[in-house]
Amino acid sequence: MANMFNPPHPGSILREDVLPALGLTKVEAAAQLKVSRTAFSRVLNEHAAISSEMALRLADWLGGDATTWLRMQTDYDLWIARKTHKVKIAKATSATTDHLVSLSA
Repeated sequence: MANMFNPPHPGSILREDVLPALGLTKVEAAAQLKVSRTAFSRVLNEHAAISSEMALRLADWLGGDATTWLRMQTDYDLWIARKTHKVKIAKATSATTDHLVSLSA
């Protein structure tokens, strides 16, 4: 997703769409995923990111591809970073031969 405005955290998709569609509580879903209720709740409440391990579990559980869950997490993380990134970084410049020689002297 290129430059999506306010992409959802994957936890909100699980909380608002997936669990209601399956008629499951977070405790039941956590048990099916073989993760702790606390760990799953942290994802659902957007206090934790989807890890590679969780993405694999979600793909096994719901079908589809783990990459989709990781891509959603990355889109969300990058959107947050762009909103909060304040440090100005200059473009990279190549070192000159003189500079390298002076460093080795």
